[in-house]
Amino acid sequence: MGLKGFVEGGIASIIAGASTHPLDLIKVRMQLQGESNPALVQACRPAVAALNTPNGYISLHIAPPPRVGLISIGTQIVKSEGAAALFSGVSATILRQTLYSTTRMGLYDILKQKWSDHHSDSDSTAKLPIMKKIVAGLIAGSVGAAVGNPADVAMVRMQADGRLPVEQRRNYKSVVDAISQMSKQEGIASLWRGSALTVNRAMIVTASQLATYDQAKEMILEKGVMSDGIGTHVTASFAAGFVASVASNPIDVIKTRVMNMRLEAGGVAPYSGALDCAMKTVRTEGVMALYKGFIPTISRQGPFTVVLFVTLEQVRKLFKDL
Repeated sequence: MGLKGFVEGGIASIIAGASTHPLDLIKVRMQLQGESNPALVQACRPAVAALNTPNGYISLHIAPPPRVGLISIGTQIVKSEGAAALFSGVSATILRQTLYSTTRMGLYDILKQKWSDHHSDSDSTAKLPIMKKIVAGLIAGSVGAAVGNPADVAMVRMQADGRLPVEQRRNYKSVVDAISQMSKQEGIASLWRGSALTVNRAMIVTASQLATYDQAKEMILEKGVMSDGIGTHVTASFAAGFVASVASNPIDVIKTRVMNMRLEAGGVAPYSGALDCAMKTVRTEGVMALYKGFIPTISRQGPFTVVLFVTLEQVRKLFKDL
């Protein structure tokens, strides 16, 4: 029973992750917008700076960068890097889903079964209170994130590489090459950079996503709105995707920036940690910067969650008698 839950969750997660990868890549690019500004940019908005010239100081008004949307960034990537660039880092996504999502889905299933009055698989979910579902999600998410963090760091870097000047690009050939280069150049510890953020985000996403799906599905079936089929699975999935997106986006922005920061030899890191990154982001870009990439987040989280749970339900049917 336990092993089957890991296999089912892993298959569904890999299919969902690979099919929605372009949206995830666009989300990462949007979250990094406005991060690397010239030194003139001040910690206030609108940005005003003073340029020292032989004739004295000249005040400069630096307009904030234009806001760029989901379609614009997607189009820009295709034009400048080619359509294949939308799948940059897909090997890291597959590895991440194999490690992270397989672990969290399987562990959540085990905890759900252990903590419920189980008579059958579907009945056990209905017998589990919402708070226990949330706690199961928090535990499963934290363990999964710790296991999958190296692939997560590699994925973020591979997705973000195309936005850098050519001479600054890391040019990882694959997820294995990315992890190998990071280990050699920055040390093994770099593979767990931002791991606290990854764990926190994974706890929030897993608790909100899996608990919301189970709860929404249970309510739909109890009230007789729909039968236990594709319609119920899609509806519950969209609810789960929306809740997970709203809850996780701020920490996802900070996680992306911390993982993507470049450490030069002898230089000072752009951020000393997650809190420093959050403070600098809010100070220079405003509070709503924490919701950068929200549209692609929900655009990706919605389809991802739908594909994830619809596939999971179908895989469960196939494996039911095994």
